[in-house]
Amino acid sequence: MVVIDKTALTLAIIGALNWGSIGVFGFDIVAWIFGGQDSVGARIIYTIVALAGIWCISVLFRSWNTLSEREEAEETAAFDRQTR
Repeated sequence: MVVIDKTALTLAIIGALNWGSIGVFGFDIVAWIFGGQDSVGARIIYTIVALAGIWCISVLFRSWNTLSEREEAEETAAFDRQTR
């Protein structure tokens, strides 16, 4: 679950940087890379970033203790797998 959270947060940050670029410079990086806002590639990226943002809503409302406990449990499990 932590991998999904970190991936979603990374994608949300990328989306925020793209919006910042649009707001400050009037330049849409995603549209530039994929050949316009209406291109299939750009629409896929916009959709993935939007889904990541929706996922981040759940991260926002989770108990931080629960999240840190989950991370510790996953790190312990990974360590146990490596030591076998």
